[in-house]
Amino acid sequence: MDIDFVIEKFLLVTILFAISLVIAMYSTYAERKVAAFLQDRLGPDRAGPFGILQPLADGLKMFMKEEMIPSNANKWLFMVGPGLAMLCACIGTAVIPWGQDLKIGERIIPLQVTDINVGVLYIFGVVSLGVYGVMIGGWASNNKYSLLSAIRAASQNISYEVAMGLSIIALLLVTNTLSLKEIVAQQHGWHWNVLYQPLGFLIFMVCSFAETNRAPFDLPECETELIGGYHTEYSSMKLGFYLFAEYINMFVSSAVMATLYFGGYNYPGMEWVATQVGPIAAPLIGTAVLFLKIFMFIFFFMWVRWTIPRFRYDQLMNLGWKGLIPLAIANIIITGSNRCCKRVLRRRYGIIKQ
Repeated sequence: MDIDFVIEKFLLVTILFAISLVIAMYSTYAERKVAAFLQDRLGPDRAGPFGILQPLADGLKMFMKEEMIPSNANKWLFMVGPGLAMLCACIGTAVIPWGQDLKIGERIIPLQVTDINVGVLYIFGVVSLGVYGVMIGGWASNNKYSLLSAIRAASQNISYEVAMGLSIIALLLVTNTLSLKEIVAQQHGWHWNVLYQPLGFLIFMVCSFAETNRAPFDLPECETELIGGYHTEYSSMKLGFYLFAEYINMFVSSAVMATLYFGGYNYPGMEWVATQVGPIAAPLIGTAVLFLKIFMFIFFFMWVRWTIPRFRYDQLMNLGWKGLIPLAIANIIITGSNRCCKRVLRRRYGIIKQ
């Protein structure tokens, strides 16, 4: 195996891991600032200018707090739960194309850890595994409230993964590929999938709120009913891992939505910019554009949290099974019928030959 290839992938994985942690860390700061803005408050303003060092202070506090494990807890699984949640959150970035291929001299460096032809299925697999971290943590705590929270999280994820998967089927009928890199390439020149699949995007976005346990779908962490939820018994950095995993999941979900529906790293005038800045800077500008889209989605996640009240649990289930799933099935039927009609008309008029 080419040693340069191994070094490139190792550096890319390291950079993505560091970026994920930094974005998760400062998402806590942004969350508090957005909440303060919407509630006419100041938010963090003591640690550094404008409170910019507050995430570092919170991280230090997590490290310095006493670590406690309940005496009746399953100690091994109690420690595995947060680590599994963090691992599943971080590995979702592996198949996302972060930019066009970077050309340095004669070498072409793809800004993607791996381009597998089932990238969409990989994302769904990682999302499905993420609930095990919540389930294990809630069960291993030997706390009835934590167990109820874990059961809620599992049923919620299963319910909304069905609707999310059905919304993706309609998108796949349009793109004819499961490769995220190919999906992004097809959206070049304002051919963004959100223009062809607006209902599918809406369903996918609502399901993303439920999959990341974000308000108004944060029933597993409902403090009015379940104290703190599945991480009630956790302290120190084990609690920090669960909190970080939520924000990393929000970052990955935003990246997936930007990739599938909003063109990924594509933006108007890409060719002109490439001719002006060269083959090294142009992919980096595309990466910056992708991160701008991601930050817009993260802001939307926060905006919704501090605007819409939490659903009741029966409302949550009714929305998933009686609302989103029928809509997703109808979207598949409409998309499939539309494509079949277009194909028949094109063949009849000789545009496409059999």
